[in-house]
Amino acid sequence: MAKTRVLVVDDSAFMRKVISDMISQDPSFEVIGTARDGLDALQKVAQLQPDVVTLDVEMPRKNGLETLRDIMASHPVPVVMLSSVTQSGTKATLEALALGAVDFIPKPSGAISLDIEKIKDELLSKIKAAALAKVQPVKAKPQPVKTISMPPVQKRAVFPQPLDSTSPRIVVAIGASTGGPRALEAVLRQFPKSLPAAVLVVQHMPAGFTRSMAERLDQLSSITVKEAEEGERIRAGVAYVAPGDYHMVVGAGGVIRLEQTPPVNYVRPSIDVTFLSLPPIYAGQAVGVILTGMGKDGAAGMAKIKAAGGVTIVQDEATSVIYSMPRAVVENGDADYILPLDRIGDAAVRAVTTLMERGREGGSGAGGR
Repeated sequence: MAKTRVLVVDDSAFMRKVISDMISQDPSFEVIGTARDGLDALQKVAQLQPDVVTLDVEMPRKNGLETLRDIMASHPVPVVMLSSVTQSGTKATLEALALGAVDFIPKPSGAISLDIEKIKDELLSKIKAAALAKVQPVKAKPQPVKTISMPPVQKRAVFPQPLDSTSPRIVVAIGASTGGPRALEAVLRQFPKSLPAAVLVVQHMPAGFTRSMAERLDQLSSITVKEAEEGERIRAGVAYVAPGDYHMVVGAGGVIRLEQTPPVNYVRPSIDVTFLSLPPIYAGQAVGVILTGMGKDGAAGMAKIKAAGGVTIVQDEATSVIYSMPRAVVENGDADYILPLDRIGDAAVRAVTTLMERGREGGSGAGGR
């Protein structure tokens, strides 16, 4: 089997050496070159045509964001960013994900991390995932795909404000992993400010980054987006992002609980933990959405949401960076709709409308009980 060819880009000679050595310890990888800055990286990408690039965020002459933008424009290739956990570092990382980076790895202790070995396993696993990723250039339009048929959805639907905005009868739960931050931007942009449902977002992301992601999504979306807090009651028209390193569940009365119980599906926050907490409270008044990602987290939760009478939507293969998580739902037979990314937000809005109509016909929902 051919090895995955990796180009390592970092302005520190020490970091280039350590990162290259860690990657080379895996027999499925081959470090085909290193680059000291962005200009050097662009030449090496064109010359060596690597399968995956690891790219430092902070570099002289041409920083990581500028370099990434040029790579995506001229030689699109899966890129894994390495960044610091400072406030500026987290914001730059999220910008990189929006520009097309597949994933990122936080350096344990800044630009030159003497304890970089701590992230070896994470580095290797994310490079392996990146090698399987479908690079989605920012300006590229989704290719035509076959989808489960769905009635046309009205763009930017306008709803009357709910009578009790503190106790929404309907929740929209969204789970994502690799490629998720960019996909979440596309979905949340389509939600109207008056959406009569609370939105729960679980993105596989470490502590220190979810708050910056929530702030970025809040700036880009009509609805309010915030990092979830222990004990707060969910409200309609607000999206709550599970904090990194905490599971997020919704209890009776729509109250958020944050837990540091053991990881589920090897991750915390886990999509399944959040999704499985919804049917007992909201019965069939939940919309589950699974976006791009590696693994199968969320599949069990989607099965419960569907069994309870909720609506389930997954991203299609053509527009997913990694199709593993959506595929798991589809293969279990639990996807009501399989849609390209640019239709998912509107589909979720239409599902909320459908559940509201169903609730009016059959009585009030279970939310807030």
